Amino acid sequence: MLLKNGFVLNIETGEFKKQDLFIENQHIQKIGPHLQVEHELEIDCENKWLIPGLIDMHVHIKKHFANYFTAAGVTTVRNTAGSVIELKPFMEAKADAPEPRVISADRMIDGPPGLWGDDSPYNINVDNPLLAQKEVARQVELGADFIKTYGWLESEMMKAVVDEARKYGKEVSTDIIYSKKLNALDVAEMGVDWLEHASGIIQAIYPEWTMSADQKVWDSIAWDEPDSAKIEAICHQLLEHNIKLCPTMVLYDQMRRAENYWKPNNEVITHMEKGSYFLANWQSAAQAKQGQTSFGIQTKMIQKIAYTYFKMGGIVVPGTDTPAGIFTYPGFALHRELQLFVEAGFTPLEALQQATMNASKLLKIDQLGMLKENYIADIVILNADPLVNIEHTMDIDAVIKGGKHYNRAQLLDQIPTKEALEVYTDTLIKEFKQLGLLDKNVEIS
Repeated sequence: MLLKNGFVLNIETGEFKKQDLFIENQHIQKIGPHLQVEHELEIDCENKWLIPGLIDMHVHIKKHFANYFTAAGVTTVRNTAGSVIELKPFMEAKADAPEPRVISADRMIDGPPGLWGDDSPYNINVDNPLLAQKEVARQVELGADFIKTYGWLESEMMKAVVDEARKYGKEVSTDIIYSKKLNALDVAEMGVDWLEHASGIIQAIYPEWTMSADQKVWDSIAWDEPDSAKIEAICHQLLEHNIKLCPTMVLYDQMRRAENYWKPNNEVITHMEKGSYFLANWQSAAQAKQGQTSFGIQTKMIQKIAYTYFKMGGIVVPGTDTPAGIFTYPGFALHRELQLFVEAGFTPLEALQQATMNASKLLKIDQLGMLKENYIADIVILNADPLVNIEHTMDIDAVIKGGKHYNRAQLLDQIPTKEALEVYTDTLIKEFKQLGLLDKNVEIS
């Protein structure tokens, strides 16, 4: 494949340069002006802007909406809890598969009674260190890329998870937004690597606050005018532990907006609405303003924390928690996340760097995240310059995944029908039962 006359982005410097780009064997083989190479397919990229495929660093992906990510230019995702058994086909897929490549944790490790209920293929509640260690070993043997913990896990069990994961060279990610006992500094001391949703930092700043605090405590915090000095003090301590943040600003912001949620106008969103896999629940939650006074109110604080930590030298990458909360559209929610990064203070280039080359480094995927020779050919072809306006990342002409050219119609046509999904789900449930992970039918959505 030869891409002709496109503006190719050097993601390291932020320079767009008009060049040709030759792809073969799923990789970029040559970049330069007026390339003379034998090729089977030529694509005219005149007045097009070429950027690396985007990476969403916090999702919960499922088969029935996987292609929406690729259609939105998101060619790689980090799945922060799910079932490796379910996702193995994605995790082992060829580079040019239509779905995004998946880096995944297995089921989340929580404490009893478990925010998400009894043990299932997607979560387990542990109340002793030996069980925590055994679960980590099981997940590693299964093929989990990292370990995910949750907010009701007691400190002794959290430490046991971290110590066991270290034996296998696995990172530990945690979401402690609902924790009443642990804050960001506590888990950093234990050796946790990732704070999802930038969780635990507000608890560290305001020790009297938790998600279940009384209203007087909530009212005592200036949510829309964050205290810079207090945030910097906590960020300085987190830097000493090399903590990585995935703030998922879009998760907070959509709940803040409630029925006035952000919604781009394009064919991918229209296709989602026709499928209605999760939109009905989102709509009712938005109308009821569910989460607006709990999650939504935190939006400005999370943005301030994320940008402060980044400017101090910390690692901050974009993620969405798709399809959690409301209207975290698969794929397109990442574009909103990039907009919120810029709103927080990042330049458009800095936002894109975190969603491409820096994210790929953290995922330890060699030769991904940049448009360079010998790199995997994940490319988003845009109709406008995203460094002039970050919203231009949504103006997508086509996507190249692992060297294969896709237009949106191709990707949307492969979204499973309701009937096909029912067959797939029945097969998955049977497999879970055979493995002893499920003793009753559940809805897998």
